[in-house]
Amino acid sequence: MSKLRQLAGKLFGARPETVSAGRLYVAAVAQARLPVFYTDLGVPDTPVGRFELIALHGFLVMTRLKREPEAVRLLQAFANAVVDDLDRNLREMGVGDLSVGRKVKQLIEGFYGRMKAYEEGMTADDSALADALRRNLYGGAPVEPWQVAVLTQYLRQEVVALDAQPLEQLQAGEIVFGNPRLPAEAAGNHTRI
Repeated sequence: MSKLRQLAGKLFGARPETVSAGRLYVAAVAQARLPVFYTDLGVPDTPVGRFELIALHGFLVMTRLKREPEAVRLLQAFANAVVDDLDRNLREMGVGDLSVGRKVKQLIEGFYGRMKAYEEGMTADDSALADALRRNLYGGAPVEPWQVAVLTQYLRQEVVALDAQPLEQLQAGEIVFGNPRLPAEAAGNHTRI
């Protein structure tokens, strides 16, 4: 978190949308950490793979908030929560103060590039969305076609499910994600189709 924002928070208390956005971000990160994405769906369990899943779930939250004119401040607060977390994580990984800003900028550009790719994929057919997932989420790692198909359907189902969640719930920092539906022959004990 920027030092100015930390100071303002201490002096004036956190704004309600900042608190709610923080809760939404924590929920998105928790969803991105579900083992099914790594064990069954083949997303690389690496810092890059984890970033990609956070970006994917950030896309879902931001897509939902963009549909609500009254949620502009909450949307901005959510974007700030993403930036603050990237900044904090880079510092925890030992990136020097002089290069943190540049690296955060690169990550944010990547984050918004993914938002655009997923938005375009959502307005097109499944093959376009699957291509965006292969390119970004998997980053060229080997992946089975059924794994990409499951994630494509997961993304589409989550957009619909999140649209059904009331704005008041989101403004309170509450969001409920579903689980990917795995085909019966997939390994693990997760939700099945």
